[in-house]
Amino acid sequence: MDSYDVRFWDTRKIADNASGGRYRVRWAVDGQEHCKSFRNKTLADGFLDNLKDAARDRRPFSPRTGLPAAGADGGETVTWYEHARAYAEAKWPNLAPVSRRSVAEALVTVTVALTGKEKGAPQPRVLRRALFAWAFNPATREIDPPREIAVALGWAARASLPLSALDDPAVVRLALGACARTLTGKPAAGSTQRRKRSVFYNALGYAVELGRLSSNPIDRIQWTAPAVAATIDRRVVVSPAQASKLLAAVRGLSDRGTRLEAFYGCLYYAALRPSEAVMLRELDLYLPAKGWGRIVLAASASRAGTAWTDHGTSRQERGLKHRADNETRTIPIPPELVKLLRAHIKKYGTTPDGRIFQTTRGGLIQDSAYSAVWAEARQTAPTEAQYRSPLGRRPYDLRH
Repeated sequence: MDSYDVRFWDTRKIADNASGGRYRVRWAVDGQEHCKSFRNKTLADGFLDNLKDAARDRRPFSPRTGLPAAGADGGETVTWYEHARAYAEAKWPNLAPVSRRSVAEALVTVTVALTGKEKGAPQPRVLRRALFAWAFNPATREIDPPREIAVALGWAARASLPLSALDDPAVVRLALGACARTLTGKPAAGSTQRRKRSVFYNALGYAVELGRLSSNPIDRIQWTAPAVAATIDRRVVVSPAQASKLLAAVRGLSDRGTRLEAFYGCLYYAALRPSEAVMLRELDLYLPAKGWGRIVLAASASRAGTAWTDHGTSRQERGLKHRADNETRTIPIPPELVKLLRAHIKKYGTTPDGRIFQTTRGGLIQDSAYSAVWAEARQTAPTEAQYRSPLGRRPYDLRH
């Protein structure tokens, strides 16, 4: 029989390890003791707080499991914050690093919107940092956060609305409205709105899958997706003559430029994404002495930041975008690019794993580096009117 006789002990550190230690929560129901260990103190304290909240709500506990009985709705009360963390953790293993970061950004926006009035609210900047870098990044689960972050996470857990509140269309519209605005209150870009709305929708779908919601509440909301440009702005497109001048300007920036000339050439002549070009290997190339060559593209590595990759590097090698694992893309390349690549390999060689583009120390080329060189070269190559126009403003524009 369930009991209201519940006793709690303080959280206790029971072991030390490389990540800081393990912590045990101990409590008793009707004289029968229970305990549960956690990888860090924040998780342990959060679990203990939930047990104490159930006791304060006069919910009976099971002596057998030690857990509170089901609430009036037939199940344990789950907040949006708890569910969003579970969703991020479930999605993490199968997402690319950039997608992991994108999911976290969307969940931060929705979670901030779905908080109620609670004393001790942290500064908005601190709350967003805590949610983004800790709550929705499973890689930090075994790391004790700084005190300021731990306090913010504790507040978010207490202030979060219950998941059941999303059965109210007004609450759903509140979250969708947050997805549609920037931090300054201005309308967000259409692509940003669609991306965040998609993450929110999928997270609610995960709640339906777990039986926490009967149906996806967004399906009952009339929400018009903002228009997103489906065509390329022709003003950014670089002509062959303009590309030749721009590559010559890059080459004129001493060794810093010549190391990247063939890199930009791959973006222009082969329409590679920068994330694909940085992983290009000599094995992927067929470069005849004369005529057209070929690239068999096999890998890419977008920059997401060390916090979002599996190995703590800023980039993580993966398969091609929108393609199955181990699928390749074959690209015929004109003699101009064949010549550039042959000259580049002859002068700079390759890394031990065969990559042809590298820093002076053999590392991966970073976005900031190739963007800075391109911006400098672009100042000298076009006319003044072209420089002030969108023409080839970003390296990515070369692939158009």
